[in-house]
Amino acid sequence: MPEKGKTNSGIPLNGPPRKVKFEIYGEEMIEKKVKSSGNSGRVYLPPNWVGHHVKIVRVD
Repeated sequence: MPEKGKTNSGIPLNGPPRKVKFEIYGEEMIEKKVKSSGNSGRVYLPPNWVGHHVKIVRVD
């Protein structure tokens, strides 16, 4: 049973979100701004990335 006020992973349920560090290995990196697209957001990537796996990390 989790402690009161925490999730099963130990992350606090209230208060400001904390920054976490990710360490990843990859081939290329592109930094872009997410654009509005209807009820969602969208990021366009190069066509040669189609069919490849990507990981998206929100930095702000």
